[in-house]
Amino acid sequence: MLQQRSSTPIEILRYALIVVILTASLFPIAWLIITSFKPADDIMVSPPRFIFTPTLDNYTYALHKANFMHFIQNTLYVAVVSTVFVIVLSSLASYSFARYNPGGGNILFFILTTKMFPAIAVVLPYFLIFKEIGDTAVGKALGIGLDRPGALIVSYTMFNLPFAIWLMVSFFQDIPRELEDSARLDGYNRLQVLWRVVLPLAAPGIAVTAIFCLLFSWNEFLFAYILTRDAARTITVGVESFFTLRGILWGPVAAAATISVAPMLVFVLILQRYMVRGLTFGAVRG
Repeated sequence: MLQQRSSTPIEILRYALIVVILTASLFPIAWLIITSFKPADDIMVSPPRFIFTPTLDNYTYALHKANFMHFIQNTLYVAVVSTVFVIVLSSLASYSFARYNPGGGNILFFILTTKMFPAIAVVLPYFLIFKEIGDTAVGKALGIGLDRPGALIVSYTMFNLPFAIWLMVSFFQDIPRELEDSARLDGYNRLQVLWRVVLPLAAPGIAVTAIFCLLFSWNEFLFAYILTRDAARTITVGVESFFTLRGILWGPVAAAATISVAPMLVFVLILQRYMVRGLTFGAVRG
């Protein structure tokens, strides 16, 4: 019979540390979800009540009376469209930097410096720009202006683009040039090589970049708070709207926050294997 190996003190300490970290990380989320199902009388009590009759009143208030579904639709539209723009533009730019290296790396470094600007430093210029554009016929036609989705789409695209370019350059650099040369010998032009050879090979890296951009756009608060009012309000600003003159509506806040977290949590859990594959893409060279 095989003798079962006993755990060493170091392994026990390692597992105990993992349990402590997981508990500290998951406890706020678990508390948030539990609070979202509590009746109003069971939320702000001491000691906390862990045995209660679950209710959906908080979700009903958030989705219907507070019109939170409208915020979700705005957020989904802005996040998806801005992510698509970022992936398209960053794919072309990062492939060019990976293959041609214009400026000897100086232009790429300059692009990175734009990401170093704090958002609070540019939100006021953005506000003034979109205010002026929104009064023009072009701005109204494109939906770009204050309290319009176009303002957030442009803002998120501009802020995500430097990060996406820097992240994707390394993915394209790890693709052997010989594959492209072989495709050129088969009669493909440069764009066909990019579309049919390079992009499929870089798909894991592109997926990781898209996930990070989508998460940023979904969770962003400052631009959404400054550039929107009611029509284009997103979920992060929508959660803040439950802080009323009557006080904080803790039940609806918990329900709204749970609804905000759930889509991205499920999305990341489904695509986590693609994230691991993308983050390790090109880590081992032949």
